[in-house]
Amino acid sequence: MGIKSFQGARKHQKSEENIPLKVSDYMTRKLITFRPEQSVEEVIDTLIKNRISGGPVVNEKDELVGIISEGDCIKHISESRYYNMPLEKNKVEHSMVKGVKTIDGNMNIFDAAQKFLNEKRRRFPIVQDGKLVGQISQKDILKATIRLKSQNWGKQ
Repeated sequence: MGIKSFQGARKHQKSEENIPLKVSDYMTRKLITFRPEQSVEEVIDTLIKNRISGGPVVNEKDELVGIISEGDCIKHISESRYYNMPLEKNKVEHSMVKGVKTIDGNMNIFDAAQKFLNEKRRRFPIVQDGKLVGQISQKDILKATIRLKSQNWGKQ
């Protein structure tokens, strides 16, 4: 049987080897971090000043020990008002989330997107050799897809 439809020779397509597909290619490396001994009030000021919704908590060795978010701060404020406790006496270590889930920097960006959907989180820290090296957010995933679209899904 003969060829029914022929559109001509295929255009040369870019090799996928040159396209960055790893989380480490899109993660944020310069992070605003917090310390366990900081006050929650200090964290609130930093979140507002820098227009961020949360950040990792690290110890003096830059090891990830938790994460604190706007929601954690709101919960702290609500509880401190309810129990009539002063804000400045409470520390990040009492309000942060411990046992934080992380993402491997070598993970494929599309697998990371799926992990965001499954875990329902806004950000994941990236740890390498026990140290915090970066963070990937949902916004970083969106930026990656726009960049990949311009390289991969070009105009026809």
